[in-house]
Amino acid sequence: MSDIRHSLLRRDALSAAKEVLYHLDIYFSSQLQNAPLPLVDKGPAELLEEFLFQRLNSLQELQLLDIMCNYFQEQTKDSVRQIIFSSLFSPQGNKADDSRMALLGKLVSMAVAVCRVPVLECAAFWLQRTPAVYCVRLARALVDDYCNLVPGSIQTLKQIFSASPRFCCQFITSVTALYDLSSDDLIPPSDLLELIVSWIFEDPRLILITFLNTPIAANLPIGFLELTPLTGLIRWCVKAPLAYKRKKKASLSNGHPPSKIAKDSTSGEDRDCHQLYSKLHLSVLQVLMMLQGHLTEKNLYGRLGLVPFDHIVPLIEEINRLSDELNPLNASKEIELALDRLAQALQVAMASGALLCTRDDLRTVCSRLPHNNLLQLVISGPVQQPAHGALPPGFYPHIHTPPLGYPAHAAHPALPAHPALPAHPVQTFIPGMTFPYRPIR
Repeated sequence: MSDIRHSLLRRDALSAAKEVLYHLDIYFSSQLQNAPLPLVDKGPAELLEEFLFQRLNSLQELQLLDIMCNYFQEQTKDSVRQIIFSSLFSPQGNKADDSRMALLGKLVSMAVAVCRVPVLECAAFWLQRTPAVYCVRLARALVDDYCNLVPGSIQTLKQIFSASPRFCCQFITSVTALYDLSSDDLIPPSDLLELIVSWIFEDPRLILITFLNTPIAANLPIGFLELTPLTGLIRWCVKAPLAYKRKKKASLSNGHPPSKIAKDSTSGEDRDCHQLYSKLHLSVLQVLMMLQGHLTEKNLYGRLGLVPFDHIVPLIEEINRLSDELNPLNASKEIELALDRLAQALQVAMASGALLCTRDDLRTVCSRLPHNNLLQLVISGPVQQPAHGALPPGFYPHIHTPPLGYPAHAAHPALPAHPALPAHPVQTFIPGMTFPYRPIR
């Protein structure tokens, strides 16, 4: 690599960056012939940081982005494309990461603008295998480009729905991780909300693509994006009435009441957003109802919680805190709507096997919430389940079947222990394999 470096130093910055890509292509094409998952040596990594992330001015960077878009478009071997994208943009925990992430955001933004599907597919793959803190940074860069900087440019982002559903799914997951409605600044922009609702409402199966095309490990990595955006979308739907009420309360308490025109405009925008959240809530329930069949097909029913209980607990705590903050006397309708949506999501998620918990678990975490009739029904009454041959009537299969990675145990001392579940079959993951994606008509 030292000879290559000396050669690169004699070139101008853009030419050297192009040459690095050329050498990477040769290097990884050779490596992949000997090993299915080659490691990135220190030498190539150092060349990337020196010649791609440190030396370019704005014009050269724009030219490099065009070169990279064309390279990924023309590279016919998906495995080479993926490994080079990963070697370029996987965080290394050093000072070059800021430059690396900035360049990645601009590359994916350009790929959206000119519809470079191979780049979007690589970005989707990257989002699956990168810590969520970096995924959120990419999501913020795209939202800034297509929702904040140029009015109307959201339509360009909207068009990639049919071009790369896999990227859309991962983008939704990262956006729900970014905008958690914990503050007024973290409420999703109305254009972004409308975009995501339009995608999901057209075909709710969009948000299951990553789950259906990923081999499932017994222990999902901590600190990465979830397999689906379901938990984040449930959070949006449940917290939205309270978050928008809090935002309105803050604007009224700043000492400067809005003018009638501004007030009417804000009210109309909020009304549109509430309708969008209603549509989104319906779509999320539809997806949850689909999940039982998919989990059973993958032999994961009762063993994998796609809506993790330990993510539901903080959501319930946030609802309780917001309810206290807003004062039930002044926000009774919003609190009732939030709790109704929470109850519906919990009921359908438990019934479909997406949420693995008992009613006792729910009673404990919901004990401090304001009273809600529907929620009381969910946490106190049985959820009707289809017949399950391996268990006695009245038991929850998804409660009494051991989750992944845990041994089987008896549901009750008077009952025999359940036999151990067969191991989840290994699935071959082929990045280039397309999901049989057919929009609902």
